[in-house]
Order: sequence, then structure tokens, then C-alpha cells
Amino acid sequence: MTTVPGPLLREPAPGPGPAPDGGLRPLERGRAHWALADCWNVTRRSLTHYGRRPSAIVWQLGFPILSVLLYGYVFGSAMKVPGGGDYREFLMPGMFVTTMTMGFMNTATAVVTDAGKGVIDRFRSMPMAPSAVVSGRGAADLVVAAAELAILALTALAIGWRADGGAVAAAGAFGLLLLLRLSLIWVGVWLGLLVPDAQAAGGLYAVAFPVTMVSSALVAPSLMPGWLGTVAAWNPVSSTATAARELFGNPVAGGGAWVEEHALLMALVWPTVITLVFLPLAVRRYQRLSR
Repeated sequence: MTTVPGPLLREPAPGPGPAPDGGLRPLERGRAHWALADCWNVTRRSLTHYGRRPSAIVWQLGFPILSVLLYGYVFGSAMKVPGGGDYREFLMPGMFVTTMTMGFMNTATAVVTDAGKGVIDRFRSMPMAPSAVVSGRGAADLVVAAAELAILALTALAIGWRADGGAVAAAGAFGLLLLLRLSLIWVGVWLGLLVPDAQAAGGLYAVAFPVTMVSSALVAPSLMPGWLGTVAAWNPVSSTATAARELFGNPVAGGGAWVEEHALLMALVWPTVITLVFLPLAVRRYQRLSR
């Protein structure tokens, strides 16, 4: 496990003036410096663990590809898009947002696994920034999410999907997808610190599945029963999916609800609200862990 600088390295060198190497003394660098350094150490450790577990990489990257092929070729011929349009064009932004949404379970599993092995207790015993465990986990998961999104996009291009809205709009759509994933990372960290073990974290699938299914990710809300369509339209997943479709230039099939007509705005608002709620909860939960 990668370690962070110990307490002796953070003591100021004796005597006045600059440090012998000409730089600032460790304590003079301030808390911001050490918070970033600790965050980087936790991020690097998490990414190193991914490299040492190829089976986890295959599962995380392979499942989205399998889902694309399954929905696109097995169910695609039976699905209709209200207002017309190719279902695969409609499907791909939904698959992107589904992958980003389901990723919070990977975050929760990684956090609860570290907690069960005593890694988080070791972190808490070290002279490191309390925010580093949460922020480092978030940075590492965002890197992995970007890799997942890139591989999924290449798969989509291989089966004929195209982003017709232009390069700048497509970059904005991918940015919204990563923004949603970033906000859900804090949900995963909070849940990972809350559930007792990895088996319980696996049970979070029962939460993630309806959240992604009752949305516009795979089916237009207008095709659902009235009350269910309303719930799906106001689902944060739906806002990001609809906004991504608009930016990619793919079929949207909106139902006319206010939240659907302002999908781009809500794709920014929902992740912001989720972050403002769950990031403090995750940090507070970490700080309250028993020593």
C-alpha cells in the first residue's frame, strides 16, 4: 500500500530561513499542499490496485459492452422511439448514462472492502488530511469512469452509432456524463462507509437497477404508465440522458414535461444537488468512524 509522508517529514527544519534544499519548509506549504499530496497518494494506490486485479477491469469494462450488444441487437428490433428515429441512436446515450450511474456500486464495494481490511483505519492513524480518503477515491473512480466511457463509445461507433451534433457538443455530452458519475461517487463512498461488508454492498444492485430502469435511459417516459412516466421524467438519470441525446444529435423523444424541455439545465442542477448533499455526508461519516 502506498504510504503518505510521515509526521517527521512534516516538521519544520531547525533554524530560520528557507529549507536547506532552497524550497519551502514542509509546514510552510500549508494544509492545501498536504491535502492535495494525500489525495494523490490515495488516488495512485487505488489505480494501482486496479492494475493488479485484471478480472475487475474485465468485468467493469466488459459488462457495458455486453449490455450494448444485448439491448442493441436482441431487444433493439422490438423497441420503438416516439416520433421516429433509430433505436440504437436513442439507446447509446442511455447506455452511457446507465454505465455512469451503476458505477456507484463499484465505489461502495471498494470503500467497504478497504474498511473491512483495516486500510481505512490505517489511513485514519496517519498524519494525513481527513478529506484525502474521500477525494482520492473519487479521483480514482473518475479516471476509471472515463476509461469505461471511452471504451463504450468506441463500441458504439463500431455498431454504427454516430454523434451528429458536432465535436464540441459531443465533448459537452461526455462532460455531463462524467459530471453525473462524479456526483454519484460521493453516494458510493457514503454507502461504502455505511454498509457492514462487501456482501451488503452487492445488495445495492437492488437500488441501482430501478433507478436506471425507471428513467429515459432505455425507454421514453411517454411509453410508460402516466404516474411512472412522471417519476421517470424527474429522475436525474433521465435529465442527463436527454441532455446527452440533444448534444449528440440523437433522437430525444421527450414527453413535453418541463424537466424534459430543460434537460440541459437539469443535467447540471441534479449532479450539483447530489454532490452538495452526499459529499458532506461522506466526509462526516468518515470522520465519525470509530477509532
